[in-house]
Amino acid sequence: MSHSAAQRVGAEAIGTALLVAAVVGSGIMAQALAGGNEAIALLANTLATGAMLYVLILTLGPVSGAHLNPAVSAVFALRGELAWGTALAFFVAQVAGGIGGTLLAHAMFDQPLLQVATHARGGAGQWLSEAVASFALVFTILGTARARPEAAPGSVALVIVAGYWFTASTAFANPAVTLARAWSDSFAGIAPVDVPMFVVAQVLGAGLAALAAGAFGWHPPPAPPPPLAGRLGEERQ
Repeated sequence: MSHSAAQRVGAEAIGTALLVAAVVGSGIMAQALAGGNEAIALLANTLATGAMLYVLILTLGPVSGAHLNPAVSAVFALRGELAWGTALAFFVAQVAGGIGGTLLAHAMFDQPLLQVATHARGGAGQWLSEAVASFALVFTILGTARARPEAAPGSVALVIVAGYWFTASTAFANPAVTLARAWSDSFAGIAPVDVPMFVVAQVLGAGLAALAAGAFGWHPPPAPPPPLAGRLGEERQ
């Protein structure tokens, strides 16, 4: 089934909103219930995010590809698998959806809708972590798409779950989510001053993953041939 451009863009907006609502909302809930135990809070935040990501990719993958991430959309555009006009529309939808998800989470927990994060996440270790997390995410997406597309929901969710724990930054790996989390002064927040370097690191990591995928021969699949009826029609002409 084919979907219209509006449906695809809408899927990216809704999906990113629900993803960020899960990240921020579970962070608020975890902080409230963990009794100061940051490990338990992070574990709760991890599980909610991974579960939501799995469901969103399973649900919206057939509609828009469920990128939910400007870095992922940019890589697909660079590889010729997504038109740049569509990618730009996705960027806008993802950023707007992400901010909407933050506001939704605040509303659900009766918090002020507009907040500015104060959680500092700067430094070389954090930037390297974001580059590594973004590399792992995009590398996983491209490799899984080539070998086992049906495994994409699980593999992408699992690489983010792992990233929460093996990176110092807890694997934001997504410029739209990073920007959205700057507007939540919660466990999941990131101070606005730290956003630009996170985004730079994410873009760099995603670009390196695209290069690595090319080195492994994970090139975009060739365009399908025209249907038999179309070929016969051309031959008659």
